[in-house]
Amino acid sequence: MSEAAINDFVIKLANVNGTGSASANGLLMKAIFRMGVPVVGKNVFPSNIQGLPTWYEIRVTEKGYRGRSGDVHFIVAMNAETYERDLAELSPGGVLLYDNTWPRPHFLTRPDIQVLGVPFARLCNDAFKAARSRILMKNMAYVGTVAALLNLDLDVIHQLVREMFSTKPKLIDLNLQAIALGYDYAKEHFDCPLPFSVQSRDNTAGKVMIDGNTAAGLGCVYAGATFGAWYPITPSTSLMDAFAKYCDQLRVDVDTDLHKYCIIQAEDELAAAGMIIGAAWNGARSFTPTSGPGISLMSEFIGFAYYAEIPMVLFDIQRVGPSTGMPTRTQQCDIQLCAYASHGDTRHLLLFPADPGECFEMAVQAHDLAERFQTPVFVLSDIDIGMNDWMVDELTWDDSYQPDRGKLLSTEELEKIEKFHRYLDVDGDHIPYRTLPGTHPKGAYFTRGSGHNKFGGYTEDGQAYKEVVDRLRAKWHSAASKVPAPVISPSKKKACCGIISVGSCDGAVLEARDRLEAEGLHLDYMRIRGFPFSDEVEQFVADHDEIFVVEQNRDAQLMGLLLLETDVPREKLIPILHYSGEPLDYQFVYSALQEAARVRKIA
Repeated sequence: MSEAAINDFVIKLANVNGTGSASANGLLMKAIFRMGVPVVGKNVFPSNIQGLPTWYEIRVTEKGYRGRSGDVHFIVAMNAETYERDLAELSPGGVLLYDNTWPRPHFLTRPDIQVLGVPFARLCNDAFKAARSRILMKNMAYVGTVAALLNLDLDVIHQLVREMFSTKPKLIDLNLQAIALGYDYAKEHFDCPLPFSVQSRDNTAGKVMIDGNTAAGLGCVYAGATFGAWYPITPSTSLMDAFAKYCDQLRVDVDTDLHKYCIIQAEDELAAAGMIIGAAWNGARSFTPTSGPGISLMSEFIGFAYYAEIPMVLFDIQRVGPSTGMPTRTQQCDIQLCAYASHGDTRHLLLFPADPGECFEMAVQAHDLAERFQTPVFVLSDIDIGMNDWMVDELTWDDSYQPDRGKLLSTEELEKIEKFHRYLDVDGDHIPYRTLPGTHPKGAYFTRGSGHNKFGGYTEDGQAYKEVVDRLRAKWHSAASKVPAPVISPSKKKACCGIISVGSCDGAVLEARDRLEAEGLHLDYMRIRGFPFSDEVEQFVADHDEIFVVEQNRDAQLMGLLLLETDVPREKLIPILHYSGEPLDYQFVYSALQEAARVRKIA
C-alpha cells in the first residue's frame, strides 16, 4: 500500500449507471492530463443500461505507470447503495466525499479517514428547474468540488466543457454554473487543496488519451480495410463505430460523395464471419470485431478460412466468460480458444497488444499477415484496453507504407504461367499463390472446405490430404518470425528467474518488477506479442531456472500454450493468475512475486 502524495494518488468515483456521470468523470481525467500529469483511467460498469452501480478510477501517476495501483485515496461516493463498500475500500488517511443533502440515520465512517459532505442535490435543486438537469448537473457540481480539493486548473476544465458541448452551446453555461456551485462550496467550507493534489507538469507532451477500440478502428482504415461486418456485442461494438466514423471522414469522395467502404451489421456472428471471408476472397481487406461468445459462433467459418486459405482478420475484445459471463468485466480467457479455433487440426496467428498504441499498429500488421499467410489472424485485446482511455505516444504513420498483399498473381503473371494450381507450394516456403476473381481465366479455381489436394481438386485420398494439412502446419510455423517480436526487459543485475506476460498485464507487471528490483529482487521480463512463438521466446525460457507466467484467466492459458508449443519443462513455469474481472493492479503481482520468491529463496 502506498501513501498519497502530490501527483501520486488514486481517486475513485462511485455512481449509478445511466445518470450521466461518465462525461463528468472523463472530464476530470482529461483535465489532469492537460495539466501535464500522467493519468490512468479505469471504468467498471454494469451490463445493464441504467440503475446499477458503476465506478470510475483515476490514477494520477507522475512516474507514468500504466496499471492500477490497488489503492484508493479519494472516493466520491455518489451512490448510497455502495457507500459501505466504498468506505471499506478507502486507504488509511484517505478522503471520502459524499452528498449530505439528506441526513443518514446510520451514517458510517472510520477514524482513520476524512469525510467531507457537500449538499450537491440541494445546490442543484435550488439552481436548476428541470428534473433531468438537476440529476446531470450534480455530476458537474462534484467536478467543481474535486477541482477545488485537488487544485485542478479551472481554466482547463472550462475549456474542456466548451469542447465537450461545442455542438450544444446552450449547455455550456449550465455546466459551468454547476461546476462553480461545487467549487465555491468547497472553497468556503474546506481547507483546499488537500495534502495530496495535482501540480502542473510537462510530462504528457507527445502523448494522447485514446481507447484501444478507437485506435484499432483507425488502424483498420490506415491498413486499407474497406469492408467490415459485425454483430453488436459488448465490448467490441465501439471498434466498428470508430471504423465507421473514420471512414466517413477519410473514405468518402469529396466530389462524387461516393463511399469507398462498406459496413454491414449481420444477423449474427456466424454471418459476419462469412461476409468478411467473401469480401477477402474478392480482394477487399476486411475484418470483424467481436468477443469470446462471437468467436465460439464463428468457429466453423474460421476453420473454413484456415483450410481454404482465405485471409481473415478478427478482433477479439476479451471479456469474462464462460457463456454470457460478465460482459463488462475484463479477462484474457480466449487465448487458447483463438489459438486453435474450429474443429479439426487448426492453428492460428495471434497478436497481443498491450495498449491502444499497439492496437493501432497491430491492426495494420494483422491485415498484412492475413494476406501474406492466407489465414485467419486474431488481435486479442480486452475490455481494459478496448474501452478505457490510455495515455500513449501520439500515433504516427509512415506515408511510404505499402500493404503486403502476399503472393497474389496479376493478369500479366497469370498469362506467363502454363497452369495455375491454387494449393501448390511452388517456392518451397509453404505459401501457395492465390488469385482474385475476374483477374484472368487461368486464375479460376473452385474454393472448397472439403478435402482437396495440392492442385485444388477434390480428394478423399489420405496421402493427398496429409500433404496439404502438413504444409498448412509448416506455413503456420514459418509465421513465427513475422508476428510481432516479444519485448524483453533485462533486469539491472543478472537474474536466474524471469517473468512472462501478455497484453494488458504489462503495466502492472512493469511496476511490480520496478518495486521488487528496488528491494533487491531481480527478475528479467518478457512480454509476448505474437503467436506462434518466436525463437526469442524459446531462448528466454531456456535461459532461466524458473518463469513466473502472469495472466488474467483461471486456467493459465498462456502457460498452457507455452507447454504445448515449446520444450519448456512443466516444473519451470509458475502461474500467477488474476481473474476477478477487474483490471490487474501492481500490488497483486508484487505480492504474488514476493511470496513466490520467499518460498523459493530467490534473491
